[in-house]
Amino acid sequence: MSNDMLFSTSIDREKVFQGNQLDGQGFKALIEASLAWLKTNQQIVNSLNVFPVPDGDTGTNMLLTLQAAYNEIAQSGERNIGKMAHGIAQGALMGARGNSGVILSQLWRGFSRALDNLETIDTTLFAHALTEAKNTAYKGVVRPVEGTILTVAKDLAAAAEEAVRAPQNFESLLEVVVNAADESVKHTPELLPILKQAGVVDSGGKGLFIIFEGMLRYIKGQSLETAVAAVQPLSMMNLEETMEAVEEGQDYEVVVDFRPSEPLNLESFYEELTKMGTSIQVGEGDGMYRMHIHVPTENRYLPIDYTMSLGTITKVQIENLIAQMEDIEGAKGGKIQLPPVEPGQVAVVAVSPGSGISRIFASLNANAIVEGGQTMNPSTEEILNAFENLPTDKVIILPNNKNIVLAAQTAKSLTVKNVVVIPSTSVPQGLSAMLRLDPTADLEVLEEEMNEALTEVDTGEITIATRSVEINGVNVHEGEVIALLNGKLVSASTSLEEACLNLLDKAETEDKERITIFYGNNIHKNEVNRIVDKIREAYPNHEIELHEGGQPHYQFIFSIE
Repeated sequence: MSNDMLFSTSIDREKVFQGNQLDGQGFKALIEASLAWLKTNQQIVNSLNVFPVPDGDTGTNMLLTLQAAYNEIAQSGERNIGKMAHGIAQGALMGARGNSGVILSQLWRGFSRALDNLETIDTTLFAHALTEAKNTAYKGVVRPVEGTILTVAKDLAAAAEEAVRAPQNFESLLEVVVNAADESVKHTPELLPILKQAGVVDSGGKGLFIIFEGMLRYIKGQSLETAVAAVQPLSMMNLEETMEAVEEGQDYEVVVDFRPSEPLNLESFYEELTKMGTSIQVGEGDGMYRMHIHVPTENRYLPIDYTMSLGTITKVQIENLIAQMEDIEGAKGGKIQLPPVEPGQVAVVAVSPGSGISRIFASLNANAIVEGGQTMNPSTEEILNAFENLPTDKVIILPNNKNIVLAAQTAKSLTVKNVVVIPSTSVPQGLSAMLRLDPTADLEVLEEEMNEALTEVDTGEITIATRSVEINGVNVHEGEVIALLNGKLVSASTSLEEACLNLLDKAETEDKERITIFYGNNIHKNEVNRIVDKIREAYPNHEIELHEGGQPHYQFIFSIE
């Protein structure tokens, strides 16, 4: 949904406040404004990755969570702000994706608790609700980390409480909140050293700042549709992700590579493109720009003509979106046959990033598969729905990604079933846990067995660096092949073969017995076979298995045991 479509039904700013009181409809308008502004700035938040890997998704997770919150109250005419806030909190809870989305849902939950059944609130109560929001979010995290969205929530709440000691209207209070959030975000690298190493601020904190900035911009009558123009590295452009929600009326995908004849004015470039279509992305590398956009049929040549007026076009690609969607669905390989579970047995729900990996989980007797991984974290509701209708009250969830664990735990809290979350943070950990599965075993015994299995495998990942950075003593240049071992950056190389061998060396594979390799959807099978042959030569005494994983972004995932 474009920002124009999203915000076309906004309530008149003059009707948001009755005197200095905010009611349910006014609060709905502010949430709608936050959603529009977060959508506009989604890619900016996504780009704030600590590691230079092409899977930034914090902006997407926060946007989808806030969208779910707004959807819950989109048609509501409720004027009671307490009831409206509870609707927003419920929508956010069910739609929460990723750690940032879960924490955002907890913030709305605390905010709504402070407003129980109140018809309207003033600025003092608004400030108090921000404090309750912060308190609830901190309680919802087992080990809160400073320098994150939690810190930003704490700092903006403290600033609001201080401000309302003197009379405030909502515009002046939100000025204080936004300024405090901005300063807090800038300070996050001082609290979290890894951010300082990476040269970025906390992405979740930045997203929260943008949410409140959207409210303030709405009150001031400022645009919610023109972001600070953003350009990302070419290697970080995730054009597959733009296919996840093709909008009605957007019939063609247009991708243009070009070299501008003069320095590109990004703000005017974005402004012109927004008149033509949606799903706009701009990438840059070595002086060449790539523009991506979805447009209706009648506009399919406009982006090309416009870009040609700015410089020299080197490549053009136009694709029918409906045909692409059909190809993507077909590539998923059809429905996976999942084993049934009997009443009284233990069912397993596994999150999987690729069709090949999903089939392996199914072969190991996973009873439900939730599609998800990097850049596509499933929502709380999707995880909940995966097991609610299974004919057993004993369930194990394998998140298989560090950014899905909180959503899994939230799903656990929403059911009467006896659910255990095994905190697997990678596919190899999840598969290792599955090898311990006995559906007839005691749930507590299985929990202990599976948690132990997590420690018996090392996880390696190979991908392409999206920017130049130095982290953990590893100097990375954009475009190099990087290796991560158990989530830590360990090497940067000039080729996939070199990266794989470096990874296995760092993992002390010589002392291990088995290497299982899952190749992604972004590498040719001939290249896979060539590299695996080199690995066999280097480790002739090891048991080596190769599987099609089908995962995006990562050319290889290694399980080393």
